[in-house]
Amino acid sequence: QLAESGGGLVQAGGSLRLSCIASGLTFSTYSMGWVRQAPGKEREFVAAITRDSGWKYYLDAVKGRFTISRDNAKKETYLQMNDLKPDDTAIYYCVAARIYTTEIDELDWWGQGTQVTVSS
Repeated sequence: QLAESGGGLVQAGGSLRLSCIASGLTFSTYSMGWVRQAPGKEREFVAAITRDSGWKYYLDAVKGRFTISRDNAKKETYLQMNDLKPDDTAIYYCVAARIYTTEIDELDWWGQGTQVTVSS
């Protein structure tokens, strides 16, 4: 299971740090990531990180503002979000996959989601 925390309401230009803790899976063998879905929009793969943190992916819209990281000893993954914009408003889901992927259909585990709201 994956459990997110850290969402909330923030003004444009502000920062939030999302956390995700894993249980019931061998965390270090999974690639991790974050997917978001805004109302009326399709899901977007925001960021992904390989098992050893050696490779990271970012959606173009968040490059330079968001940073994904992980701590295999703690079984946690994080998404540091800076310079937030109203367009970043969405439910953010922590996700895990046995392979490194940025394809939503290839994900194996999903968290319950955490709401991020950015006011203008």
